[in-house]
Amino acid sequence: MTITYLKAATKTAETETASARETVAHMLQAIAADGEGAVRDYALKLDKWSGPIVVTPDEIKSRTAGIAAGIRNDIDTAVRQVRRFAEAQRASISDFSLEIAPGLKVGQKLVPINVAGCYVPTGRYAHIASAYMSVATAKAAGVKTVVACSAPFRGEAIHPQVLYALHAAGADMVLTLGGVQAIAAMAQGLFGAPAADIIVGPGNKFVAEAKRMLFGSVGIDVFAGPSEVAVLADDSADPHIVATDLVGQCEHGHESPAWLITSSRTLAEAVMRQMPELIATLPPTARDAAHAAWRDYGEVVLCDTREEMAQISDRYASEHLEVHARDLDWWHATLTNYGSLFLGEETNVAFGDKVSGPNHILPTKFAARYSAGLSVHKFLKPLTWQQMDRAACQVFAPLSARISRLEGMEAHARTSDARLEKYAKGHHADLGTPVLV
Repeated sequence: MTITYLKAATKTAETETASARETVAHMLQAIAADGEGAVRDYALKLDKWSGPIVVTPDEIKSRTAGIAAGIRNDIDTAVRQVRRFAEAQRASISDFSLEIAPGLKVGQKLVPINVAGCYVPTGRYAHIASAYMSVATAKAAGVKTVVACSAPFRGEAIHPQVLYALHAAGADMVLTLGGVQAIAAMAQGLFGAPAADIIVGPGNKFVAEAKRMLFGSVGIDVFAGPSEVAVLADDSADPHIVATDLVGQCEHGHESPAWLITSSRTLAEAVMRQMPELIATLPPTARDAAHAAWRDYGEVVLCDTREEMAQISDRYASEHLEVHARDLDWWHATLTNYGSLFLGEETNVAFGDKVSGPNHILPTKFAARYSAGLSVHKFLKPLTWQQMDRAACQVFAPLSARISRLEGMEAHARTSDARLEKYAKGHHADLGTPVLV
């Protein structure tokens, strides 16, 4: 196995984490102590926002009234795509009941989470798609109440098109809040909102760290970091398309990794030549982010075979994984670790991020090794239940008693003993021998 790094990253996903943890811990402590007052202070300090936090229905109506019909139609179409995919996910899983033994019924009941908090970032960009990716999916799962937070956009209120997307997707309550203060407010149930049972949505390193620190007291979607992309490409790939797609994700931010894994040195060198040229043509904000991301986090990995490429890809477990190679069916069958898979040159990350239907809130920082992206499953609890009659109880009670006593759990065993004494007085069942612990 020969692996050559034609370009290696100088930083990793953990490079900037330590400082974020200290900052977030301090903010969460302050908000826990002072509640809404601390949240308002942070909103003013960090987002220059002193206006109302809760966005009323009248304000939603007035602030979105000027959105052009074409833009509304585009957002509505994208919402329908995401909702349709999420509804298909919901239909793919169901309640069930099974008589697993005579007199013993067991089952599963899918119960939606009661309150979901959906965070929509608006920093460099107005992340319209993140609004419907989270809210529409929660609603398709049957969540009763969705509270959404989005930051003031460049010192003003929530971006009107983000606000429209939240409304179109079905948000029940919208708060003008960003960053750590938004995550804490949803977790604590501030400003008249019910406390969230789960908080979902992408964000910067501070938002990701706030979700991580609050996990346990509230559920979260994934342990997330900066957006990632990997492209698997053989000598059939178009270097311009590959480079364009890598740059497309680098613009997310200074810390967004972009990885090319290829079996073609010729392709690799062509892509590396084009990357600075493509970045240089971007508008200032995107150019600044993409330049830093490619410089510090970009990698080009040259492999001998497609099997080696697949192994490296599974090791990286990229959030977004594009395949520009022959025999797409082989890649689909072979690859196992990714947030979402984009097969073929015609299928790029931007389509999935905006309009295709599958969710774009995905695991990063190697979490795709054990976790999937946001889906209706994240908002559903597959609760189990069981019920047995007295005849079945007499069959399983001795077994439960014996195993409990093997473990040394005498009180557990006696719950079985008591039922046998009531339902089958004078029985001769073997209940096991107590083990002293």
